[in-house]
Amino acid sequence: MPAPQALADATLTRDDMGFIAKLVYEQAGIVIREHKEAMTRGRLARRVKALGLGSVAEYCAYLKTPGAVDEIPELINAVTTNHTAFFRERHHFDHLRKDVLPRLISERSGRRGRIRIWSSACSSGEEPYSIAATSRDVIGSRSDVDFRILATDIDTDILDRAEAGLYPAELFERLPPDLKPLLKFDGPAGRSEVRISDDLRRLIAFKRLNLIEKWPMGGPFDVVFCRNVFIYFDTQTKASILDRFVTLLAPGGFLYLGHSESLPQPHPQLRLIGRTIYERLP
Repeated sequence: MPAPQALADATLTRDDMGFIAKLVYEQAGIVIREHKEAMTRGRLARRVKALGLGSVAEYCAYLKTPGAVDEIPELINAVTTNHTAFFRERHHFDHLRKDVLPRLISERSGRRGRIRIWSSACSSGEEPYSIAATSRDVIGSRSDVDFRILATDIDTDILDRAEAGLYPAELFERLPPDLKPLLKFDGPAGRSEVRISDDLRRLIAFKRLNLIEKWPMGGPFDVVFCRNVFIYFDTQTKASILDRFVTLLAPGGFLYLGHSESLPQPHPQLRLIGRTIYERLP
């Protein structure tokens, strides 16, 4: 590996852009379009600096060598977009609270029945913690329900942040007054950062998962969140992932998509019941 240099050449040629786009698509199913060149160049420049290389061209050449196998996850981490917020697209959490959880608790309580929710592409954790906070508020301290959340993402760096559960305190100050009390923290108030309480963190298992590779879990899930993820895939990949979601969803289970997303095509086992809310048919 060459010695670190003060300034790296961040020029991204058309051929290198094509190589990176093809590699990312093959490894993660993510489509990098041509108009994302500036963003891609900036993100690759960070990897160039981290590896002590002299240019993006050197980085691309390195990726073509057998020794770069361990760099592929870092490349995926670099190009993955992570944008989320607590209780983002609130209507989904309102639906979970009012319509989904009371019904599931009625069905499963008293016999230690299972309730399973999957937060796919969970990014830095705001979504699964919002699910945990909503669920804890509905379930309370009852012990006759086996409740767990699986939170997955392809980005290992962002998963580490999510699992730590540490966030700037100012994020919580922006929440609506009725939501703010739901997120419980450990440690004294008034700090610049706060940690999500152990009680909520214990409800969640964080795991790395590439949506286009084999999924190790067998399901079934009662609820799947997959919001603002399909926008990064082509139609074929979206359809394939959707079929696999449906396979893992319990009959009567729910799938939440992002506010600007829709199914790649009507699915015979899904029924639209609300704003980007789908129910799996029996």
